Amino acid sequence: MTSIAVSRRDLLTTGACALVGAMSLPGPARASASGGQNLTSEELVRKWYAAWEQKDWGPVDCLLADSFTFTSAAGDDHISKAAFKAQCWETQINFIKKFDLDRIATGAEDAFVKYLCHTTNGKSFQNVEYLRIKNGKLQSIECYFGAQSSFPSAVSTGQK
Repeated sequence: MTSIAVSRRDLLTTGACALVGAMSLPGPARASASGGQNLTSEELVRKWYAAWEQKDWGPVDCLLADSFTFTSAAGDDHISKAAFKAQCWETQINFIKKFDLDRIATGAEDAFVKYLCHTTNGKSFQNVEYLRIKNGKLQSIECYFGAQSSFPSAVSTGQK
């Protein structure tokens, strides 16, 4: 029997492409939110990035499930909501001016987002994120291309 070596990156790329393709199929994508609201996955995604622009943790926190986790290529491996607030929100929020959402591909309980983030000092960077959604809350976010040089603070200060 012949063994074929497949890297994790190859599997991730294949899976991501298949998921984006499946999510691009027509059909309603509704996520039930607390308080009787009925938000589409895209509406929830848009609220998420708009909340960052408000620079207030309250609206951000309201969109996150209690069991929320965050993962990135920068060493964040399913960190908790509290760790996300301390390590990501508090260290980066003052560098973020706004997001341009270039592409949103949604399913009933997930979304892929490609965005251009503008920093407060006029620089910018791109990222892609995969968001899992359940009961109108963000359950998890996986940030891709999240190397140190694509954090708002790193881009703002010219770090590589």
